[in-house]
Amino acid sequence: MSPSQNTPRNRAEALPAAAGEGFHPLALSKALFFTAAGLSFLLSVYLWFSGDRERGVFVGLWVPSILSAGTLLLGGGARHE
Repeated sequence: MSPSQNTPRNRAEALPAAAGEGFHPLALSKALFFTAAGLSFLLSVYLWFSGDRERGVFVGLWVPSILSAGTLLLGGGARHE
């Protein structure tokens, strides 16, 4: 068996679960990015419908930016073979 066959298939398998918890730290990080994007979306909708449309659009642009940052930071050095 070669060393490459003995490695985890993705980054989530490589990370141990937090002590006493049933999820990976990567899952918590993803949840935080999705929560930030969701809050940004809700704030954007609130601003839009409260009459401050320019700020609503500005805050709405944060959503794809937050999700892109999460992808870049959490996606890391994924290799495609």
